[in-house]
Amino acid sequence: MKPLTQTALDPFVARFDHFRSAELRSVEVMNPFEIKITLAAQDKARDYDWISISLLFSEVEAVNLVEENQLDFIDMEDGISIIYKENKFAFGIGECYNISSIERSSLYIIAKTLKYEESAF
Repeated sequence: MKPLTQTALDPFVARFDHFRSAELRSVEVMNPFEIKITLAAQDKARDYDWISISLLFSEVEAVNLVEENQLDFIDMEDGISIIYKENKFAFGIGECYNISSIERSSLYIIAKTLKYEESAF
């Protein structure tokens, strides 16, 4: 997995069009401080070919997860938001502009580190 830095965050999310209309494939609790989310999205860097992206959040401080069987019901039309603020990464479903709006999301994670991995669709 590759670390995602504050400076690389905006280009990364833009590369996948903020994961609009992506598929939320899985949410895996690795341990109490690590959570992995896997999404399928279109990659602008690959002529909009579909790929899978895994996001590994470590040193998790706050979280609101849904059951695995509920993932298909999450509306991904507005994609995801990942914000870096106060030395933390905040992930939420939909268009969120600050950490408090992320905390109102149906699924959110706030963690100190974020890594990603690309794989085949």
